[in-house]
Amino acid sequence: MALNQFMFYLLAAVIMVCSVLTITSRRILRAAFYLLCVLIATAGIYFMLDYQFIAGVQLILYAGGIVVLIIFSVLLTSHISQKFAKPGLARVIPGVLAAVAGFVLSAMTVLSFPFQPSGQPAIGNDMRTIGLQLLSVEKNGYALPFEVISVLLLASMVGAIVVAKKEKSKEKP
Repeated sequence: MALNQFMFYLLAAVIMVCSVLTITSRRILRAAFYLLCVLIATAGIYFMLDYQFIAGVQLILYAGGIVVLIIFSVLLTSHISQKFAKPGLARVIPGVLAAVAGFVLSAMTVLSFPFQPSGQPAIGNDMRTIGLQLLSVEKNGYALPFEVISVLLLASMVGAIVVAKKEKSKEKP
């Protein structure tokens, strides 16, 4: 087995194991750490594919941005040691069914796609080309994805605060 294959399988195993740990962990800070591991391993796969720009965006925006926002939200709301209750069977069964259906749909889509080389020349990777693509809203432009990512960061911050928010204690009259 070549080193590239070994690294791919190692990163894929880290992604799969940490993904399951992220959604099954009952402690929110541990779940955030497992999510960080998933995002870093995904960036590792991008680096293996020679997509350095995408890997950098993955590390900076997702691993560096969203996870830090989640952790700061948890720390600011004083819920470091909060432990979620075990989900009931009424929630586990639909969740497992949805996960299996998503896996089957994804596998069917990937296996039925005819992955053919495009024959088009690759887009340049010099600084000017990347800069123009970052500012462009046309084909191969990144202005719209950056706007979507900013909304995603805002939604993750609001979601982290809602999840980590303390229950209001009932005040005695």
